[in-house]
Amino acid sequence: MAQLFFKYGAMNSGKSIEILKVAHNYEEQGKSVLLFTPSIDNRDEVGYISSRIGLRKQAIPIDENTDMYSIVKNSLPKPHCVLIDECQFLSKDCILQLVRIVDELGIPVMAFGLKNDFQNNLFEGSKYMLIYADKIEEMKTICWFCERKAIMALRVENGKPVYSGKQIQIGGNEAYYPVCRKCHKNPPL
Repeated sequence: MAQLFFKYGAMNSGKSIEILKVAHNYEEQGKSVLLFTPSIDNRDEVGYISSRIGLRKQAIPIDENTDMYSIVKNSLPKPHCVLIDECQFLSKDCILQLVRIVDELGIPVMAFGLKNDFQNNLFEGSKYMLIYADKIEEMKTICWFCERKAIMALRVENGKPVYSGKQIQIGGNEAYYPVCRKCHKNPPL
């Protein structure tokens, strides 16, 4: 039975490498997968899922006009699995398309992303994944500054913590650190 999976974690928890691993495992068995990634994520190149350790794979870029349901429905061969990177950037409508892919087409969907932003508010995509996902799994990593589990993202500019600003600012280790609650409030910078 197909299910909708949400795998979330703080920055550096291995979400992108995990999605690439899952794709590899399916393809190694001769099973097709469709990979999607938001077009807003241009850290490496639009339309690519890239891990910090250097692995990357081409994916279908998603924007507010992308009809993922139709793309999946009309794909030949029929995909065995649909994989979504950076699902926190998706709209409610996009998440409902993922629900339709699972419920109407019987294809499992695994979506990977952040749960909360640097101000500890849910992203729209994450909010609706938490509501609609059949299975939710946390991917863990440690705080940039201490030994605790990282559950938040600390945005930094010029070595200083930032606690206000627009929700979405694309960046990697130069702009965000995975942190625990204590270090988010009082980072040892």
